Amino acid sequence: MRAAVCVGPGGPDMLEIRDLPVPSIRPGWSLIRVRGAGLNRSELRTRQGHSPDVAFPRVLGIECVGSVAASTDPALPEGTTVAAVMGEMGREFDGGYAQYALLPNALLMPITTTLPWDVLAALPETYLTAQGALDAAGVTSGTAGRLLIRGGTSSVGLAALSIAAAYGVEIATTTRRPDRIDTLRTAGANHVLIDSPTLADDLRAVWPEGPDRILDLVGAATAVDSLRLVRRGGTVCVAGSLSGWTLRDFEPIAMIPSGTRLTAFHSNDFRGAAGAGVLQRIVHQVESGSYHPIIDRVVHLDQIAAAHRCMEDNAAVGKIVLLP
Repeated sequence: MRAAVCVGPGGPDMLEIRDLPVPSIRPGWSLIRVRGAGLNRSELRTRQGHSPDVAFPRVLGIECVGSVAASTDPALPEGTTVAAVMGEMGREFDGGYAQYALLPNALLMPITTTLPWDVLAALPETYLTAQGALDAAGVTSGTAGRLLIRGGTSSVGLAALSIAAAYGVEIATTTRRPDRIDTLRTAGANHVLIDSPTLADDLRAVWPEGPDRILDLVGAATAVDSLRLVRRGGTVCVAGSLSGWTLRDFEPIAMIPSGTRLTAFHSNDFRGAAGAGVLQRIVHQVESGSYHPIIDRVVHLDQIAAAHRCMEDNAAVGKIVLLP
């Protein structure tokens, strides 16, 4: 099989296309023919050497969709369409940047769908994260109130925008790029704001009392600011790491306004059986036209280094999908 192998920490040139043996199944694992894999910034950070305990060379990829080629689980017959996310894919063991992947049975989510592989591949990590984050923030169908999405043109931001718009929520979203305002409005945003030093004033001009909920996908650099922007008693959910993982010098009593809630969502919560039903509902909503996934580009293995450069340059609007 062909695979994109990260041979060591460094730049995109560390991704090499190699011929590898197709893995053999073993107890508790299944061989998946990978038909598509969404690219994620966490894979970029692993490639750069920021993920702990990753031994190189490694086939990256924290998610994939495809069909069961061979399995040790009778509940996963050959040909079953499955998706998988997280669970140390692409870190502790080889992930989705390959034509085949050997994955733990516990990670696999059987689904039924009529979607083409590229659209299906754009959903698992991105839409499960968006759905879980909105759930954690208390955003549901018919929710009254105002939602601010920070990092709106990230793939998770666009997915959250799609879901929240289908719910009928009033949404404001931020971007640092004025050229992406029209994309966000088309995707369902009622208000688009430039994430700049004047954001607080611009937001108050739209919502004088502030948003009821903030989904912060920028992460560590903006979490404290989001706590100041949300209305008193509102909720901030941090579910992204575009600016890194760690809040330094964080003083909860001083920095969280009284009665305001700070929460988070991690996509590991929706892996395997826990995520199968949620992903199936997402797939149905995409099939029905309620959700509108945005794919920036579809690439093949030979283009993987260029795709990583695109992620590194923040040039993509929507999901980059690999069809190996």
